[in-house]
Amino acid sequence: MQSYAGSMDVSLSATVFRDLAAEVAIPEEGTLSRVLFKDDQIRLVAFAFDAGQELTDHTASVAAIVEVVTGRLLVGLDGEQVELAPGSWVHMPANLRHSVQAIEPSVMLLTMLKGS
Repeated sequence: MQSYAGSMDVSLSATVFRDLAAEVAIPEEGTLSRVLFKDDQIRLVAFAFDAGQELTDHTASVAAIVEVVTGRLLVGLDGEQVELAPGSWVHMPANLRHSVQAIEPSVMLLTMLKGS
């Protein structure tokens, strides 16, 4: 197992992040991404967006899960726009066209599911 994080606790069987929002700082007028964890099955990436920043329309070859930690995002899912707030969760199958735009400064987790 490979792990990447600042405030992460690792035991024999678990990896714990006590404050996901603290793992990435929201850049002024920009977007930041940071791999927090990866192993042979998943890759966990934190994204921090300033208001108005976006990931343009794209696809991914693996299934993924989006979770909003802070802020509000407008997520395009195969042509439909969905507004997400903290606590929102979205599963996207492989090859689904999607985009992300920050309505306000936001932190999002992306979990890429390898082998899916």
